[in-house]
Amino acid sequence: MNTTQAQIKVNLSLIMKDYLESKANKFGMPLAGYIKHLILKDIENMYYPTYQASEETEKAYKKALEDYHANKVIKIDDIDAFFEKL
Repeated sequence: MNTTQAQIKVNLSLIMKDYLESKANKFGMPLAGYIKHLILKDIENMYYPTYQASEETEKAYKKALEDYHANKVIKIDDIDAFFEKL
């Protein structure tokens, strides 16, 4: 699965860094992996909002699915013009 990644820089006191490294080493983990684990544990029960698609989007999806199953192909001569029309 390809997901977009982001990099975050965090400044810590040396004491906190040493403490985190010792905890990570205790579990045989690299520091970055341990910090990621802490973040995931913090947000694991968070509610992530979902939204209902609009009626227009639902119709477009159903049409695209029908076209896909019917093996319809869209011929695109000018990709820029195609995306401008969307």
